[in-house]
Amino acid sequence: MASDARTVPGDHQRLGSGPAPSPSPSAVRDAAAAQATRPFGQREGATAAAGAPQRAQGTLQRGAEGPDAGRRSRATGAVSPRARSWRRGTAASTESGSLQAGAAQAVSEGSGGVGGTAGAVARGRRRAEGTGDAAADRRVVREAREGGVEVSPPSRGALEPAASGEGDAGAGEPRGVGATAVEAAPPTPASAGERVDGAAGAESLGTTGPGPATAADADGEAAVRGARGQVASARGRQGNGRLDIREMEQMTLKELYALARELDIPYYSSMRKQELIFEIAKARTEKDGLLWAEGLLDIMPEGFGFLRPINYLPSKEDIYVSPSQIRRFDLRPGDMVSGQARPPKDNERYFALLRVEAVNGMDAELARDRLHFEGLTPIFPNERLTLETPGGSIAQRLIDLVAPIGKGQRGLIVAPPKAGKTVLLKQIANGIAHNYPDVVLMVVLIDERPEEVTDMERSVRGEVLSSTFDQTPENHVKLADMVLERAKRLVEHGRDVVILLDSLTRLTRAHNLVTPPSGRTLSGGLDPAAFYKPKRFFGAARNIEEGGSLTIIATALIDTGSKMDDVIYEEFKGTGNMELHLDRRLAERRIFPAIDIKRSGTRREELLLSKDEQEIMWALRRSMGDRDPAEILEKLIERLRKTRSNAEFIAQIKEHHRA
Repeated sequence: MASDARTVPGDHQRLGSGPAPSPSPSAVRDAAAAQATRPFGQREGATAAAGAPQRAQGTLQRGAEGPDAGRRSRATGAVSPRARSWRRGTAASTESGSLQAGAAQAVSEGSGGVGGTAGAVARGRRRAEGTGDAAADRRVVREAREGGVEVSPPSRGALEPAASGEGDAGAGEPRGVGATAVEAAPPTPASAGERVDGAAGAESLGTTGPGPATAADADGEAAVRGARGQVASARGRQGNGRLDIREMEQMTLKELYALARELDIPYYSSMRKQELIFEIAKARTEKDGLLWAEGLLDIMPEGFGFLRPINYLPSKEDIYVSPSQIRRFDLRPGDMVSGQARPPKDNERYFALLRVEAVNGMDAELARDRLHFEGLTPIFPNERLTLETPGGSIAQRLIDLVAPIGKGQRGLIVAPPKAGKTVLLKQIANGIAHNYPDVVLMVVLIDERPEEVTDMERSVRGEVLSSTFDQTPENHVKLADMVLERAKRLVEHGRDVVILLDSLTRLTRAHNLVTPPSGRTLSGGLDPAAFYKPKRFFGAARNIEEGGSLTIIATALIDTGSKMDDVIYEEFKGTGNMELHLDRRLAERRIFPAIDIKRSGTRREELLLSKDEQEIMWALRRSMGDRDPAEILEKLIERLRKTRSNAEFIAQIKEHHRA
């Protein structure tokens, strides 16, 4: 068949000058026999490579003769070049010397405008697999024209979708789960053609299949891929001037200020660089007529996900994320995903994410290179979280001395009812928020009273997440899981995270109601399987050698009159590396903070305390003996109130010992 193609040299240079010579009958029979024995995708690619001149001539004449020419050829049993061109849907070829170099030539070839070899191979392979995407071919041509590149129009056959469902934007998307199939419009591509990641774009560009049949086909496909990248990059900068986040991060503040002025962004000069980049991306998205979406990613067992913009829990404002986007950017539960979204169509219930702009505040492409939380190396806390603030409470200073908290601490506040644990949590939260503004602070309230949630939100400068006692146990469990995943994702990026949980006891109770029965029961009616996820939550606290930390301070209830609560405390006792015990007798005598100094402490506290602090506290503990805890605490609080800081207190004690 290749030899027959060479019998008409120069046909591609004589387009329109007259009819091309027809191949001999024997060549036609040999070609038909060879075609019948090849797979469909390779068959079309080989035909396109060998019969390009005849196909081009026939395509130019097809406009005058119409599809009847192909039908007449089939009726008579002859396989003419025009008939093959009409059936295969190939496009006309123009003189190669007149083509523009680079992306224009490759785009034209790949889309059916020139040669048709690579385009025919790609289309044949997609049809053979049932994954054809004619919209992708149309998009390449359209993007080339918008970028200022002249492209010959593709043939009708090249743009007709195959019967196998080309361009199905809803592949792999939910059915019957509230979020119907999303047929997203083609999103704006970014540099290198890698950011076409909508519900349709990600599926079509991610399709793979059998390799090309010949080296020429491979070169053609490579040209198509390169052209798509060049055209997408050209359009990203020329079509609408869009810059992705990674490119904006390389710009100076002066350049970003200029962009902000063009987009009428208020107060841009007072923003940090990362905040300004996000505001620019958001303003550009809204200017394009789309919506800027941001939320916490929750991945379903079926593979798709939703962005939860409100309190980490399901709501009507959730945004659908396709499985292809999740796979492409290695998105994980708890990722804060930002990007462009579109409103739901008539048969849909949720907004749909079209384009992923950023993941956890960084470029989506760079986010794929992060480590997994489970692969990070845990070490003892060696950097202190000082709670003492100017004019702050005595409780903050007392905790710094008795049970210091470090980054990566796993602390347990053991408290009976009405011992002041909620007030103590607020003071800890305010101390961390004041002294460490870069630390991500999350206060999680499980099964608490609604008025306490309001009080915590008004008192703490941090993120307060709650599931009150009037909500279902499933809600408690879901919130805790999402908070943990969110914290892990931040630690993977090297951030320091602090979670204050109230309470671990009620979270375990919720898991006891939700977990399927294991057939075994502990004292108080507690299923042993209910401990797995609460231990996973509490055990996630750690200091990371590679950078970052996750600190969890949780409360455990005792002396409630419930045997189950006692069993829960006994199960978690010893799992933490810091314990702070509150004494009801001290609280009844109105001695606050009601901290039992004898029973409270931190493992490896020498890594956190200074040498002077360590000596003073060890001397204090040795002097306690069998003395009344209330008496010891009252004297210590009195001495602390006479000084303005712990440093002054330590200096006074040292001076007293010398005297």
